[in-house]
Amino acid sequence: MKVNIDLHDQYDELTITIQAKEMTPELSEIIRKLQIQSSKRLVGVEEDKTILLSPSEVDYVFAEKRKVYGVSGQRKIEMKLKLFELEELLAPQRFMRFSKSVIGNLDQIDHFELTFNGILCVHFKSGTKEYVSRSYVAELKKKLILGGGEDGK
Repeated sequence: MKVNIDLHDQYDELTITIQAKEMTPELSEIIRKLQIQSSKRLVGVEEDKTILLSPSEVDYVFAEKRKVYGVSGQRKIEMKLKLFELEELLAPQRFMRFSKSVIGNLDQIDHFELTFNGILCVHFKSGTKEYVSRSYVAELKKKLILGGGEDGK
């Protein structure tokens, strides 16, 4: 694969041109990654309506019965992307994995509770809560201590 980059003042916006003999799985993956990276809003469905969400509005995202949902306050919105795609998309927005089925927004965390079996209960500013598996607790602490929240907490 060759990559050519042409930088010039005459260009107003980013344009990507891909030249290939045929569509391949590698090419499909590149296109998918480009589309995910350029997305600034999340698309979901709530009561037969398509909803646009800013990632900062979402407390956490979880998978249940082969569907993925985003939780924003008391709202549960079915998302159009798979959990691993959302994890990739939301990582720069300060989301991280809480368990095999949950990704949480670090900037929406209000406080924690440690349960008797070593699982961390995370309470969000909206009043919702979710659990962090033991295997992700150390990474969560590290990200919060080193990175801090949006307001420095």
